[in-house]
Amino acid sequence: MTGLWLFVMALTVAYLLPGPDMILVLQTGARQGKAAALATAVGLGIARACHVALAAMGLSVLFKTAPWTFDVVRLAGAAYLAWIGFQCLRTTLLPSFEGSDAEFGRRQWHQAIQRGLLTNLLNPKALLFCSVLLPQFIDPQDGPVLAQFATLGVILVCVGLLFDVLYALAGVALGRWLQRSPTAQRVQQWLFGGLLIGFAVRLTFVQQS
Repeated sequence: MTGLWLFVMALTVAYLLPGPDMILVLQTGARQGKAAALATAVGLGIARACHVALAAMGLSVLFKTAPWTFDVVRLAGAAYLAWIGFQCLRTTLLPSFEGSDAEFGRRQWHQAIQRGLLTNLLNPKALLFCSVLLPQFIDPQDGPVLAQFATLGVILVCVGLLFDVLYALAGVALGRWLQRSPTAQRVQQWLFGGLLIGFAVRLTFVQQS
């Protein structure tokens, strides 16, 4: 039980650190409303579940034995983050939120989920995070390793989803506040867009440990 609480605490610290996932959800909530932000959170949750599954299958070993695969994912992820960042910079002033959630259709829902999915799935550091963190809390004496891996993976996804929902709501509140000031909107737009581009640049030059 103590190990489980330590695992949750480690996840809490990780999800509180600013990163592309957090900025994406905040940006989406601020500019597109609650429905889009929550859909993005769903995409991020699906991506984390994929990372847990890939970590369990030992994909990180493939990154070690064939470093070029790590580089392919890393550069694809950096390019995608940079594209989202530039899209943020090009966006016009915030629209009104009145009726925006009610008008949020299936196509927009799928686009928001896809944006969250690709942002996290194309980040090899997220896979390596799962590959490094989860085995530290697995003890073969506590039962089947695969079952433990699955349990920890579910906790990882649920805790991440909880934080993403909170960030989505915070983003919506930020967007409503920003509607009062076009200048503040521009500052937010350039700040969030610049951060996403900065994360892309950092990912471009990151080395596999």
